[in-house]
Amino acid sequence: MSRTDTYATGPYAGSDDDTLRLECGVFGIWGHPQASGVTALGLHSLQHRGQEACGIAACDGQRFHTERHMGHVGEAFSGTGVVDRLPGFGAIGHTRYSTAGGSFLRNVQPMFADLEAGGIAIGHNGNLTNFLYLRRKLVAEGAIFQSTSDSEVILHLIARSRKPKVVDRFVDALSQIEGGYALVALTNTKLIGARDPLGIRPLVLGDLEGRPVLASETCALEGVGAKFVRDIEHGEVVVISDTGVESIRPFPAARARPCLFEYVYFARPDSVVNGQSVYAVRKRMGARLAAETGVEADVVVPVPDSGVPAALGYAQASGIPYELGIIRSHYMGRTFIQPTQGVREMGVRMKHSPNREVLAGKRVVLIDDSIVRGTTSVKIVRMVREAGAKEVHLRSASPPIKWPDFYGIDMPDREHLLAATRSLEEMRRMLECDSLGFLSVDGLYHAMQAGPRDPACPQFTDHYFTGEYPTRLLDREIADNADDTVDRQLSLLVSA
Repeated sequence: MSRTDTYATGPYAGSDDDTLRLECGVFGIWGHPQASGVTALGLHSLQHRGQEACGIAACDGQRFHTERHMGHVGEAFSGTGVVDRLPGFGAIGHTRYSTAGGSFLRNVQPMFADLEAGGIAIGHNGNLTNFLYLRRKLVAEGAIFQSTSDSEVILHLIARSRKPKVVDRFVDALSQIEGGYALVALTNTKLIGARDPLGIRPLVLGDLEGRPVLASETCALEGVGAKFVRDIEHGEVVVISDTGVESIRPFPAARARPCLFEYVYFARPDSVVNGQSVYAVRKRMGARLAAETGVEADVVVPVPDSGVPAALGYAQASGIPYELGIIRSHYMGRTFIQPTQGVREMGVRMKHSPNREVLAGKRVVLIDDSIVRGTTSVKIVRMVREAGAKEVHLRSASPPIKWPDFYGIDMPDREHLLAATRSLEEMRRMLECDSLGFLSVDGLYHAMQAGPRDPACPQFTDHYFTGEYPTRLLDREIADNADDTVDRQLSLLVSA
């Protein structure tokens, strides 16, 4: 992922946007004569994980060739010229969403460095929770940074390692970072993949006619015609070369805790994440939501597109007809980039249009995947009412979001989360709906077929609902405990 250029500025500062964003998708392939072309196709399938920038690095055994662009994959890497511009038998790619203030070409990945042991390119999905500490420590020791991305910290750690082999240097760097990550790295002889010790961010291994493939999601494997082999395990490093695929487990065993929001929102419905069909999980979430928050109504309507599977599950479990009461335009830009509040509100209406034939005179159950700030939700509720709905019952297919994320999800600070400080009735009034309901945390675990949540050792990363973070948050702990600024406190730590 990429940090903001202004560290003290929250990702949602100055915005009323109500959409969660996962900040990256990664892809890699080894041993293919058109590696960059395959990588471009793989990135197309991962476009939903990052829509502001993309990049590809390829190696022909001697030279590295890289391109990084702002904008969508299709704009940057279309046509047959990709392979000519980026020749090589190994390639990695990255698609990126940046938080506010960090949308600069210098932060676009993959990042490349010439090291003593040779060139290396790296792509990173996730977020390092000790990034500020490590960056300031490295700067104090003489490191020169070219970006504000936490991914560049990993390159510096690899460069400074005294281990003799590049794989050992890579593992040495991993031993110093904390947080959630899925990494792909490319050298002139190897493709390397790694997943954080808790498996917070996903990474899978595939096979394309005997050529190993790494990707954030299985949908990217399908997109290039590769077969799914297996998930990269939590804490695992895979080293791919001409001799095959080698698995390394350099860290002590820990219980996996994958991110629940991959299933709630981020992963594409046709992906399989950690052995679970995302589509099936979302339908079960909807069915459980109906059991927990059922209401008499005439029609179930999804907020498209992410609310569709849950709405199907809700309708099937409740026996209430499912209809497309809201039509989404797929040709609109994101409303949050519009320059004024008034234009943003018009943008919401252009992006979501009411289907009056379905809504007029009906008691509507409106299903969304989640509710963050509530700013978009209230506009959609009003739109449905103006289309003639007699009642609007808003339902969230995830539990109330009460805590921010630090592992790769762009999420508002706690004071800007609707459910953090308000009761259910207060939220209902603010959202102007006739009733409001959320899936419970145990209900979400039920939909994951994981049984009730184990409070002593939760089976998933679920801090956005519970406030229980799976790792320490070093940067935040330093900031919270400091009497001075973060920079001052970290400089004291470095000097110590």
